[in-house]
Amino acid sequence: MRKGRSSSSPSKPTQDDMSAWRALPTGVALRVRATPRSSTNAVRGLVDLPGEGTAVSVATTAPPADGAANKNITAILAKALGVPKSAVRVVAGATGRLKRVEVDGDAAALAAKLEDLCR
Repeated sequence: MRKGRSSSSPSKPTQDDMSAWRALPTGVALRVRATPRSSTNAVRGLVDLPGEGTAVSVATTAPPADGAANKNITAILAKALGVPKSAVRVVAGATGRLKRVEVDGDAAALAAKLEDLCR
């Protein structure tokens, strides 16, 4: 082993990093894989991200321009999870297909709804 390095690799994801969602004190954080310009607006379930774990797949009819897809994705998730649109926000990845989205609410109830949606 090299001096100054720990035995565990810092780039290796932990189990929490591999999951599509995790509990927060204020709700849940989701890893979302967006599909803009789709034929439907829907939560499509889970998708594998090689080397990165899983993400919730969300299809939107909106184009990926001027924040239209992000706005539609937050609306789709809000409706699917039964929370107000204001409780859902994109916190990372606004210009990419892979996003981090936070949803405010009861973490246990939101996780149960996500389990049902992603079956």
